[in-house]
Amino acid sequence: MKTTRQQQDATRRQIVASAVDLMTRQGFDGTTMKDIARAAGIGDATIYKYFPTKDRIVLGYLDDVAHQALADTLQTPGFAGYQLQEKLQRLTDAVLERLLADREFVAQVRSLARRSPLSMLAEPLAARQSLREAVASFLEAAEASGEIEPCDFKGLAGGLYTDYLAGVVTYWLADTSDEFADTTQLVDLSLGVLVQALRGGLVNRVLQLGGFVLRSQMARMVQHSSGLMGMLQLAKQAMAGAPPGPAPAYTATAEPSPSPERSAPPHAPRKPRAASPATAAKPAATPRKRKSA
Repeated sequence: MKTTRQQQDATRRQIVASAVDLMTRQGFDGTTMKDIARAAGIGDATIYKYFPTKDRIVLGYLDDVAHQALADTLQTPGFAGYQLQEKLQRLTDAVLERLLADREFVAQVRSLARRSPLSMLAEPLAARQSLREAVASFLEAAEASGEIEPCDFKGLAGGLYTDYLAGVVTYWLADTSDEFADTTQLVDLSLGVLVQALRGGLVNRVLQLGGFVLRSQMARMVQHSSGLMGMLQLAKQAMAGAPPGPAPAYTATAEPSPSPERSAPPHAPRKPRAASPATAAKPAATPRKRKSA
């Protein structure tokens, strides 16, 4: 009997869920395709019709997370009225929200990417292009409203955001602060610097610096979080003195001892956003998931 597209999608999701559960408990190397097939309730040969290797299952997981996070972001009530930084923060939060329950597995994926980068990059993620297009659309809306100066590199900026997102996830995995407060501060500061630069027409410099830092230095800098925070604070303060753009935009403020909660600046109330893993309290009925070491 021929399976429908819905049945195929359901089977694919079951395979990915089973793989995540097994690899979290047994490790990537300790889990076989046969183990995953049996846990998913399908034949040993059937699994290869969906994923040829374990690496492709991992990529399927990342693809699903990115697509779901993007859908969550676009469905946020009042999202169309958000300013640029709020939109980028909401998308970043949505990705971390989706990864939170599988944080131990994500740490394994990060180790796998370091060990075998070519195998992880051999097949591009479909969601990567979706993220690029979404960020480009955010920039277009900000440009049309006069929030930022005209930007001729929206596509490239969208690509840099995916590199930035990978850096944020790496930082988040190493974050041992309460409720991931350091990750919250990193996102607020870095996106604040970006938006200020776009508002002041410093796009070329941002792209050049961002490409160098995000592609070449992020992994090293996350090992020295205090230095990274200091650099971002200095950059933000320096650009705050640049001539203002045509319209004010939301700017995050960092305190020496940040609270786990993000707070709106006194001059402009912040629009409500969906809870992020770094800020939101878990429902009373469900205890908060313990962070891995």
